Amino acid sequence: MQRFSDVVGASVDDEKIDLLRGALLIAETEYPRLRPELYVRKVEELALRAKSLLPEGPDAAQTIQVLNQVLFAEEQLRGNIEDYYDPRNSFLNDVLERKLGIPITLAVVYMEVARRIGFPLFGVGMPGHFLLKHYDIDGRETLIDCFASGQVLSATDCQRRLNEIYSGQLTLQPDFLGAIPRRQILMRMLNNLRSVYLTRRNFRKALQIVDLILAIYPRSPEDVKQRAVLLHELGAASRALQDFDLYLKMSPEASDADEIRQMSLSIRRKLATLN
Repeated sequence: MQRFSDVVGASVDDEKIDLLRGALLIAETEYPRLRPELYVRKVEELALRAKSLLPEGPDAAQTIQVLNQVLFAEEQLRGNIEDYYDPRNSFLNDVLERKLGIPITLAVVYMEVARRIGFPLFGVGMPGHFLLKHYDIDGRETLIDCFASGQVLSATDCQRRLNEIYSGQLTLQPDFLGAIPRRQILMRMLNNLRSVYLTRRNFRKALQIVDLILAIYPRSPEDVKQRAVLLHELGAASRALQDFDLYLKMSPEASDADEIRQMSLSIRRKLATLN
């Protein structure tokens, strides 16, 4: 976790966060012997291939066309529609090897290849569907959907995506298409994994992910509380008690503060009987 903290900690300016390395460090929760440099090299190779196909002085449309050709036509990266909630869709090494991902991990690959050819992109945290955005020198915006093989979207297309996800119950708002910081991109990746593991009741894996979330936002009371609950479920009573106490210190007036105090008291009594 320390290496992840070194990449995403508060002392690192957001624009200097190494997004690719941060994403690969997330994958190390599943693959402790992962060699990140192999996948960094793969992304660099993809960028070299894309660069070799670019015309001189390319515009945004030409650059997107080349990126789409290399990543989707040649490499055959695609969205995993068949098993969207497979945790491997969230690990960048698996995405590059299996050629399958979800919108955010495909977008991270796309962003990092694009960055290496001088084409800046920003993450767009639209509800339920992660996108990318490019600003040209005149300030015009281009939205890209990596889950749809790099399709360029209009606002109407974005509303259509929302309709598919939310059954027509959510109307597109301008802030849905705003660029988000790099920390938020990593947070969204972690939140996806946390949700998958909690749904599967894999509390040990979920705990690893919450630890990484707290490396980004160590003063998040709700995440401290969730770590305490996971530790308690896993039988780590002493560590759970420390986090419950920290939660109460951070949020003494929380709506569930009395409940947490009772839980802490119960843990203390249990621990006392073991001494």
